[in-house]
Amino acid sequence: MRIIDLHCYPGTKDWLAAQGPYVEALAKYWKRDWKAKTEEEVIKDFTDAGVEACLVALDLETTVATPPCSNEYVHGMWKRHPQRIIQCWGALDPFKGEIAVRQAKKAVQELGFIGFHFHPIMQHFAVNDRRFYPLFETINELKAVVMIDVGTTGMGAGLPGGMGAKIRHAHPSAIDELAADFPDLKIVMAHPGSPWVEETSAVCLHKGNVYWEMSGWAPKYFPGNIKVDMRARLQDKVMFGSDYPSMAYERILREWRELGYKDEIMEKIFHKNSERVLGL
Repeated sequence: MRIIDLHCYPGTKDWLAAQGPYVEALAKYWKRDWKAKTEEEVIKDFTDAGVEACLVALDLETTVATPPCSNEYVHGMWKRHPQRIIQCWGALDPFKGEIAVRQAKKAVQELGFIGFHFHPIMQHFAVNDRRFYPLFETINELKAVVMIDVGTTGMGAGLPGGMGAKIRHAHPSAIDELAADFPDLKIVMAHPGSPWVEETSAVCLHKGNVYWEMSGWAPKYFPGNIKVDMRARLQDKVMFGSDYPSMAYERILREWRELGYKDEIMEKIFHKNSERVLGL
């Protein structure tokens, strides 16, 4: 069965460096060393798991003053390994204003990206903040997709004040408002949305332009209502993502299969919904 992984980070030293002071916190959160891999090791992980990866760039420059793992960087990996990496999500820092607008146009028109990933908690903003609507207007005009983290994060978890990050920035109500204001914009919510799982589910059900990928969680810990909805009323909206390298593919894929869904449901989640909605 084809497996499209919508949420993969490069896993290399450039990506690790972009996280700045959050590396130590992430190691504690995931209970293992948070170390960089070589590009070859990353591609081997994708190959061994049999996944086709969509790489995610990372830009936290405004909040942690580290160089981004740039759009050009993930584009380079894509072009060096097109059989295993099939698309990229660009990173945009909304606080960069016109620079971010120009980066968005370049990423779609020159680099060929499917869209952009936003990390509201770590980027210190909510996607329904009207100050940043000009950026979303540009993305909408480009007919690009946005993938937006919803719910809490391991970034900064356990540190004093979460290092200034506010989990409320990733509340699903912000996505609900963005989706209403930009009805032609395709939005993919990333992660199960804890602790607002019911509200995240409601947004996905109510907004026709909103979809959902379940990266960053071990499937056996998915809340019970999600497990039911994915095989029923959300079966045409849910897509697969891993949040690589957060957890080993062996565990993630094994636990997905242990959920006991019929093959036709797993085909939708693993690849058919991404093919239909995102053209992958």
